Amino acid sequence: MAANGQRRSRQDDDESPSNPIKKRKAIKNPEKNLLFNLNSCSKSKDLSAALALYDAAVTSNEVRLNQQHFQTLLYLCSASISDPSLRTLAIERGYQIFDRMVSSGLSLNEATVTSVARLASAKGDGEYAFKIVKDFASLGGTSIPRLRTYAPALFCFCERLEAEKGYEVEEHMDAAGIALEEAEISALLKVSAATSRENKVYRYLQKLREYVGCVCDETSKVLEDWFCGEKAGEVSGNGIGSDVGMLREAVLRNGGGWHGLGWAGEGKWIVKKGNVSSTGRCLSCNEQLACVDTNEVETQKFVDSLVALAMERKAKINSSESNVDFSEFQDWLEKHGDYEAIVDGANIGLYQQNFADGGFSLSQLESVVNELYHKSGDNKWPLILLHKKRVRTLLENPTHRNLVDEWINNGVLYATPPGFNDDWYWLYAAAKLKCLLVTNDEMRDHIFELLGNSFFQKWKERHQVRYTFTKGNLKLEMPPPFSVAIQESEKGSWHVPVASQNNEESSRTWMCISRRSVLDSLKINGKLETSENGESS
Repeated sequence: MAANGQRRSRQDDDESPSNPIKKRKAIKNPEKNLLFNLNSCSKSKDLSAALALYDAAVTSNEVRLNQQHFQTLLYLCSASISDPSLRTLAIERGYQIFDRMVSSGLSLNEATVTSVARLASAKGDGEYAFKIVKDFASLGGTSIPRLRTYAPALFCFCERLEAEKGYEVEEHMDAAGIALEEAEISALLKVSAATSRENKVYRYLQKLREYVGCVCDETSKVLEDWFCGEKAGEVSGNGIGSDVGMLREAVLRNGGGWHGLGWAGEGKWIVKKGNVSSTGRCLSCNEQLACVDTNEVETQKFVDSLVALAMERKAKINSSESNVDFSEFQDWLEKHGDYEAIVDGANIGLYQQNFADGGFSLSQLESVVNELYHKSGDNKWPLILLHKKRVRTLLENPTHRNLVDEWINNGVLYATPPGFNDDWYWLYAAAKLKCLLVTNDEMRDHIFELLGNSFFQKWKERHQVRYTFTKGNLKLEMPPPFSVAIQESEKGSWHVPVASQNNEESSRTWMCISRRSVLDSLKINGKLETSENGESS
């Protein structure tokens, strides 16, 4: 005990502020001291104090400035440009500090390049903001540009109405595999509208639809300004809207909610703000919104990825039934694939069974199967996917045998083989047949992440059916009747949901944007005939 006390005493003495050894260590490491003080200035946003520390270090020649020192200083300079009283100082000193960093031969990282790009953008020098990012990207390495690195140049060009240069930044980002977000898309849409580039406006509207769910108020204002403007009213569909079959086929091919073929209809746009009913009907124009699904190309890639993953995993697992192949299920599904719903049998049978006498509840699974059968318009049975080991156990139970045998004989139950994850089976079947999937599985496994998060979220919203059992009573939570997403109809109208703090969908504001539709007009001798007031004659 005494020895421990002596050790603690020596440790306390070493850590004492008056300890000369500690002081000597601090003096011997001025670089760390400077970095600590600069970080403190950064936290308190004290630019003047940070610059004073930097100037003192440069004058003294006793501190070797490294990448971290410069990075912290440049970040603080770029963070100070939002303060009008510091803006000029931050830009001038930021450039000086960066010049010294480059002349010192220090390597740049993404954070440093981002800070300098922000300073250049604040100065109105989009060219330099873009150049430094391109130069950095060309170097390669582990530190690569991100969205925030490109954004200053893009915003600068858009604000200065230099549309072509803004598009060039976007192309560079696309080549680097960096996706735009709402703020960047909105800026490109705004500059396209301001410079009367209607085809670009249409393109960025489609990007908003693809990457953004609900738009913010600022973006909704950009859209409103465009559609209410004179140029938008002059834009016609060049005959696109007259081919009703082509538009409908495109909408169907894309999974619903958009055709992507260009502006349809003609005449001035009418912009209204209103609500959408619980069934998805616009209360401003009475049009029914779609439940947007994934398109055919995306879905096929999804299916192919699942097959590849299943085959790859199987090759790594030594199974007692090595002759069993995933292709057997694919062939079986081709012959029996007339299903409207796929059921994750294990997920339902084991739901809320984590109690002393809990086990696999066949009665819960039967309730789900019967409910789906009755909900089906043609009284179709769903397909249950259950692991072969679980099926064997159920067949050994006299109470369950008859029902399970009946399911197997009627093609309602498929037993997945050992060596395979049954998740692949029910997910593949639902994707391949484009039908519902009944499961409470969140599908957060890394396997699912490999399939693409944005795509997978859209797919789940359209196809996943959740369920609950409350005191033995089943409740199925079907997919929503419509998608809260930007939608383009075959009539050429647009519906845009606006973000809200309120979670109640019934009170969400939607922009309803419509114009005269060729679907509501008469086509005579290849031309649209209308009366003077714009109505069909």
